[in-house]
Amino acid sequence: MVRIFPPDLLQAQREWTRTYEALAHQPFRTVLRRRLQLLSSRIARHSYWSAKGGRPSSDRTELRRQARAAEQDEKRPAHGRTPGDPAVHHLFSGR
Repeated sequence: MVRIFPPDLLQAQREWTRTYEALAHQPFRTVLRRRLQLLSSRIARHSYWSAKGGRPSSDRTELRRQARAAEQDEKRPAHGRTPGDPAVHHLFSGR
């Protein structure tokens, strides 16, 4: 069953993922740590989680999975192959 998350919640999780990755490359950036804390709070307090009867913890895992998948889809070239891919190399080499 595919869960549908509110767009603002999914966007906040995507921003959280990007911020976390940036922090991994620049570990002593206070501004990134603060941003991560703000986004964590925004995600945890979102009204989606306060539904009657609560939400299963698997929803949080699914939210992260969908956010990561959306990020990967955004980074992937439209034709589904990377420029270094041998199947696409001929497009760039003039052959």
